[in-house]
Amino acid sequence: MDIDIEKLYELYFMKLYSFVITLAKNSDTAEEIAQNTFFRAMQSKHTYKGQAEEFSWLCSIAKNMYIDEYRKKKRLSPLDESDGIPEDSRIEEKLENTDSSYRIHCILHTLEEPYKEVFHLRVFGELSFKTIGAIFKKSETWARVTYHRARLKIRERIDDHENQL
Repeated sequence: MDIDIEKLYELYFMKLYSFVITLAKNSDTAEEIAQNTFFRAMQSKHTYKGQAEEFSWLCSIAKNMYIDEYRKKKRLSPLDESDGIPEDSRIEEKLENTDSSYRIHCILHTLEEPYKEVFHLRVFGELSFKTIGAIFKKSETWARVTYHRARLKIRERIDDHENQL
C-alpha cells in the first residue's frame, strides 16, 4: 500500500499533536513525539497493511514512542518529580478551577490502567471510541465498556469521599 506521508502530515498533525499532548502533558514533548511519529511512519510505511485507519496507525506509533520516551526519562531521572507536569499552563486554564474538578482529577490520577488512559483519551483527547479501540488494538465496544467502567469507578470514589465527610 502506497502512503503519502506529506498528505498524512497535513491531514493529521494537529489531531495527532492533540492526542499526544493528552499523554505527555507537555507541549514541547508532544510536538517532538508528533514530529517523530511521522518520521517513523515514513520509515516503516512498507509495514502498513491498511487494516487500521491511517490516524489509528499514527496514534499507535505515537503511543509507543511516548511510552519509550517515558521509560527513558524515568530511567535517566527517577527522582525528578516534575516529569509529566505541563509546562504550558493553557491546558490548566481551560479546566474549571473548582473543588469538584480537583477531586475528579485526584481520583482519575489514582485510577488503574486501562481505565485512566481510556478516560483521558475520550474526555481530554476527544477521540472516538473506534479510534481508542484501535489504539489499544481492541474493539470499539471494548473502548465504550472500559470508558463506562472508568466513569463508574470515578463516580463510586466521589460518592465514597462525600460519605466520609
